[in-house]
Amino acid sequence: METPKHVAIIMDGNGRWAEQKGLTREFGHENGVRSVKKIVEEANKLKIQYLTLFAFSIENWKRPGHEVETLMRLLVETLKDEFEDLLNNNIRLNSIGDIESLPQEVKSELKDIIENTKNNSGMTLTLALSYGAKQEIFNAVKQISKKVKDEIICLDNFDDSIINDHLYTKNLPNVDLLIRTSGEQRISNFMLWQIAYAELYFTETYWPDFSQEDFTNAIIEYQKRERRFGKTSKQL
Repeated sequence: METPKHVAIIMDGNGRWAEQKGLTREFGHENGVRSVKKIVEEANKLKIQYLTLFAFSIENWKRPGHEVETLMRLLVETLKDEFEDLLNNNIRLNSIGDIESLPQEVKSELKDIIENTKNNSGMTLTLALSYGAKQEIFNAVKQISKKVKDEIICLDNFDDSIINDHLYTKNLPNVDLLIRTSGEQRISNFMLWQIAYAELYFTETYWPDFSQEDFTNAIIEYQKRERRFGKTSKQL
């Protein structure tokens, strides 16, 4: 059975998981990091070529300051802690989003690891940070419009590949499977262009409880589905 080439995950439910236990939302995020480690390991074992994690949305800046600080601290700590594992497992780190809006320490650590893993040939792990799909598309339209005005791009030759080339994800294939945890069934401004033909998988499980078995079950469910891309079953 075919394994999805590109899996993207909206890692939702850290805060609610903690609140249900009478604990702080920050504690939920700390436990969410453990799930990230397990799922990256499982995805690599299953030979997933591209794994994209929605780690911090552009809307998340609106959250309480102490929660944002916790998320940024955890990001730096995790990058430092996992660097050797990324190298040892031949995983290439990538990022998408408004990276320049991140704190300097986060940007520095992120860029260092991206640089040091760029020659790895295994799975590409992409972190979506300060990311919003509407902003991504808006920025692409602005860049393309300027190039049309400057006669760098000719409208006679315009197709969707030109839009792809101006997105954060220009070096990534489209998403095959989108997973969202926590029971919510919405996209939340995540990879709107790239999930046009993706299979969607929603689970009630909160992210800190999302296990390697849960991930494998999502892959199995994907393999049961018939991806027609507008065709009929008989045409496949």
